[in-house]
Amino acid sequence: MVSVVRGYLDHLAVERGLADNTLSSYRRDLNRYLAFLAARGHTALDGVTESDVTEFLRRLREGDSDHPPLGTNSAGRAVVAVRGLHRFALREGITATDPAGGVRPPAPPRRLPKAVSLDTIESLLGAVPAEGDPRAARDRALLELLYGTGARISEAVGLDVDDLTRVSAGGSGAEGADGSGEVSVVRFRGKGGKERLVPIGRFARGAVESYLVRARPVLAASGRGVPALFLNARGGRLTRQGAWSVLRAAAERAGLSDISPHTLRHSFATHLLDGGADVRVVQELLGHASVTTTQVYTMVTVDRLREVYAASHPRANAAG
Repeated sequence: MVSVVRGYLDHLAVERGLADNTLSSYRRDLNRYLAFLAARGHTALDGVTESDVTEFLRRLREGDSDHPPLGTNSAGRAVVAVRGLHRFALREGITATDPAGGVRPPAPPRRLPKAVSLDTIESLLGAVPAEGDPRAARDRALLELLYGTGARISEAVGLDVDDLTRVSAGGSGAEGADGSGEVSVVRFRGKGGKERLVPIGRFARGAVESYLVRARPVLAASGRGVPALFLNARGGRLTRQGAWSVLRAAAERAGLSDISPHTLRHSFATHLLDGGADVRVVQELLGHASVTTTQVYTMVTVDRLREVYAASHPRANAAG
């Protein structure tokens, strides 16, 4: 069974391109699954039944003497790993049946994304000066880009200068942004190495171009010529932790709390839908593999419509 798990994880790494953190979580979940099966007398996956898989899920939720109870998301991830392992074993001819196919992960509670108002976004962005210190220009460009494109923070700090494209002066073709011309599209590398192109609006474009022309060369002078778009004070690539610090400092200056990079991403999606954007367009912009993931934002906008209706319509609160 150990060799089957090893082959499955290799498949996920090579064929599916799963992130290292996800692979580590799957390895931990599957090692626990193998220990559970061994305790029930199984020495091969061929003899595993659906009741074994169901009991494993129950143990995950209830915990035991060696493990605390797992929450819905963690237990669901473990079940997904187990289901994938059995599908892999069946496909490779290692087993004749898939005992996990009928076992569903526990349904997570519906959690609406946290989005903030446009006024709050403007207060946050206004807390960082657009000019002056090179790091201030960088910080303004970073925050404008996060909100203006809905990027994950890891995607933003992973950008290289050549990931920015501009329409040439003649109006045709696209070139890497070099401090001249108009940045119009950003190429992000999302989960699993998937790439997507996202348009960049006027405010974010202006902040990024100002940073490229006036600030990045100053920061780059302290480094070794790395291609990263966002640089730290030593001229190296700005880290995820460094970007978090930029956002935290801006939020403190603006007197805001509970602001995270995902707050900006959620607000980006919610504001687009509020403005009439199609959910499938928002799906593409966010880089979601399934539109189901994006549809949770439509719940946010419906709740907002209810609030406006309740506060505005003269008979909204009338007794029925």
